[in-house]
Order: sequence, then C-alpha cells, then structure tokens
Amino acid sequence: MTTAGRDDDFARTYDEHVREIYGFFGYRVGSRSEAEDLTQATFERALRAWARFDPRRASAKTWLFTIARNLLIDHHRRNRGSRERLSGLEPKDAEGETAAYALDDRRLGPSPEVAAAIGELGERERELIALRFGGGLTAAQIARLVGLTPANVDQIMSRTMRRLRDRLEPPEQPVSSPPERSSGSLIRRRMVRRRRGR
Repeated sequence: MTTAGRDDDFARTYDEHVREIYGFFGYRVGSRSEAEDLTQATFERALRAWARFDPRRASAKTWLFTIARNLLIDHHRRNRGSRERLSGLEPKDAEGETAAYALDDRRLGPSPEVAAAIGELGERERELIALRFGGGLTAAQIARLVGLTPANVDQIMSRTMRRLRDRLEPPEQPVSSPPERSSGSLIRRRMVRRRRGR
C-alpha cells in the first residue's frame, strides 16, 4: 500500500474511533484535560506504529484500545497519588502518533452520582464499565482486550450493573399493609413451606 493510502486509512481510523477513546478516558480519569492528553497520546503512538498495524491480528478499534489501556496504566504509575488504583493490569504490545484533534463539548464521563458509585467498584469492574459505556465496546471486543471470555464479560457486567442499580436507586417504599413479623422470618417460613411441598 502507498504511503498516501496508509495515511488515508489512519485518518479514517482516527475519525471513526477518537470519540470512543476519549469516552473511555473520560470514565477513567475524570478530568477533561487529562482525557484529551491521553487521547492525543494514544493516537500519537498509533501513528508511529501504523506501518506495523496488522488488521488480520486485531481490529483497529481493539488495537487502539490496547494502546489506550497501556497509556492509562503508565499514567497512573506516574501519578501514584491518584485516587484510582490499578491492579492486575500489565501493558500489552502496541506502539504508535497523530496531530491535534478537536472534540465537541459533550459531557465527559458519567454524572457525579454515577461516578461516585463506580468509584466504589473494584478495578476490573471500573475498567469494564469504561470500556463498555465510555468506549462503546461490545462484550466480545472487551473480552479480547482484557483476556476474558465474552460470557465472563457479560456475567461481570450484569453483576456490576445490579450493584450500581442498588446503590443509585432509592429503596422501594413498602405498600401500607398490616405489619408482619420480621421479613426475614416470613421469607424463611415461605422457603420451609416450599421445601415441604405446601
């Protein structure tokens, strides 16, 4: 392929994925300027390595997210005082470079309430949330990127979303009814009746 053709391919890849990479960082760092800097650094590395990119080994999207994850790990290692701890993540192969970009003024990351709830999750859950909702990746794409199966990703996401929902939704108000003994004993009585076949 000619140099001009590869440059056109890179420009197209940039246009297709810059917002997803930016969204991923928005979920992970919480600062617009840090997200912009990390997004720019991702595409700078990608441009430097573009000649070595092999679409038979991975999609451009997966390749870019590998670079982005590695940059995030490096970023947090440099900023050990950061509120967010990274554990169990090690950089994978990917190198790469690009010009400045203009992103719209859309909201960066989740709302403050959701961000606080996400902050209470474990590292793996926070990363999967960022890849899914910030980066727009599918379960299969996330699985390939983080070394899990798509079924594992779906299961972790389901549990994580349930935990977030429990933290964010107010508890249901009981309907006015005559007071029962304790709800725990009522549940236990119902379970015992079912086992006895009543």
